[in-house]
Amino acid sequence: MKRREFLALGGALGAATMLPAKWAFAQSRANSLRVLSEGAANSFDSFSVGVNRNSLQITWNVYDRLIKFGYKKRDDGIGYYDYFDIQPELAESYEVSEDKKSITFHLRKDAVFHDGSPVTADDVKWSLDRVVASRIGLAQFTTGSMTEASQFVVVDPHTVRVDLPQPDRFALPNLALTYPIIVNSKLALQHATDADPLASEWLKSNPAGGGAYKVARANIGERILFERFADWKSGELPGFEQVLWQTVPAAESRVAALIKGDTDIAQDLPPKDVIELLKNDNVKVVGVPTSSFQFIGMNNQIAPFNDLRVRQAIAYALPYEAMFQAALFGRGEALYGGKPGAPETTKFPQPLGYSTDLDKARSLMAESGHADGFDTTFSFELSLATVAEPVALLLQEALGQIGIRVTIDKVPAGQLGTLLQEKKIPFYFEGSTSYLLDPDYFFRVFYYGDTRWNFGAYKNPEFITLVDKTRYETDQAVYDADIKRMIELVKNEIPIILLWHPSLDTGMVKSVENYSYTFHRQLDFRPLTRG
Repeated sequence: MKRREFLALGGALGAATMLPAKWAFAQSRANSLRVLSEGAANSFDSFSVGVNRNSLQITWNVYDRLIKFGYKKRDDGIGYYDYFDIQPELAESYEVSEDKKSITFHLRKDAVFHDGSPVTADDVKWSLDRVVASRIGLAQFTTGSMTEASQFVVVDPHTVRVDLPQPDRFALPNLALTYPIIVNSKLALQHATDADPLASEWLKSNPAGGGAYKVARANIGERILFERFADWKSGELPGFEQVLWQTVPAAESRVAALIKGDTDIAQDLPPKDVIELLKNDNVKVVGVPTSSFQFIGMNNQIAPFNDLRVRQAIAYALPYEAMFQAALFGRGEALYGGKPGAPETTKFPQPLGYSTDLDKARSLMAESGHADGFDTTFSFELSLATVAEPVALLLQEALGQIGIRVTIDKVPAGQLGTLLQEKKIPFYFEGSTSYLLDPDYFFRVFYYGDTRWNFGAYKNPEFITLVDKTRYETDQAVYDADIKRMIELVKNEIPIILLWHPSLDTGMVKSVENYSYTFHRQLDFRPLTRG
């Protein structure tokens, strides 16, 4: 089947037309699940160069990790990952040493990979070595004080120890993230070369896991057929024997297939389609505010955004509710409004205490010496245009009322990140995601240092000292007081203007149950069942 033929099928997504005859797919709706998404995976690996976010939908289900985050149920019955509940997965148990400088993992002795070979401590060490050997993996593991292969120690064939230079509360959660997949090293090493000793190129094109599902067939970028791995020992066997994941870029086609019952799950739903689906009694939509956040960035080192009063004036001028409704149809969790000044909790992100007040905005502009306003450019990447364009247009209109004359710049897809790294744009719309939920981690990534992710180029000396101090703070009361001071600083100095946590909206037929949201925003097939 040619890709153009595949895409031309539109809403006619029945089993007979969607699959080549040689693809065996269980037709019983009780035993099989069909998933449609906008994007496609481009790799079977979780962290090689160029791997996209959709690839995590493969690796999360095909590979195990040593540990995992548990799920807790919301009031509406939807599962949501619990960052503070870390449970064994491939490891049947683990313990932290008394000095908190080592973590020992005891592997399940009956665990096997998809090819039937046993999972050993050597496989685990090789897999973790591979993370720190990767520039991408190392950048994340460094946040948990894991930087050297020598820190991963084989104790015996079923025991691995992770040694830390100092106690670090981010070590455990890092091991539950997407990067430390446990790879069948015996299989992967058969494809290693002198130029690629860790077989990274081969792993991009081939799975080598032992997770709950194995890949039965794959046309990468178009469709993948997963089969349940009957010998999986790291949890309860999944409810579906087979999962067919297909790429259908057009949102209207995914929605049409869902309404007709030709698919079980439709991912990547635009807010406008969600609003219509909510009126349909034959389907359900699960909406979960994510750990992602969207914001308006201002480079604090470039005039006039280096003036606190200008940043505050903009924060008071924005029409937040109008932007929220125009961009997301209200599908998300607001990060605007709230109480100014000292925070009541240590949770972050939290509302920064700014609501629309044009009089206050004009007063601050006058205090800053910009009573007559100024000219500036507001940038956003075209890949975010569905959300960013209505934000930009409403911002342009609102700031015009306080004298700021805004030109909108639409940056070609894939180029904004480079401009942010080079700190070349003063004013823009962007979004990002924090995998770890500790507030000091959030501040270290997004308000600190010279990386592209310090979106405001924020450089407050007191704040920098507090970020460095809180990383290893063991006294909870001291930690909480320091966090509250950091929140107070960013609420007042507003390096970036937080807007909202967008909702991840997933449509599904009513018979699909036990949907559970996890931090990477891709589907976890394992808990899903047919009601």
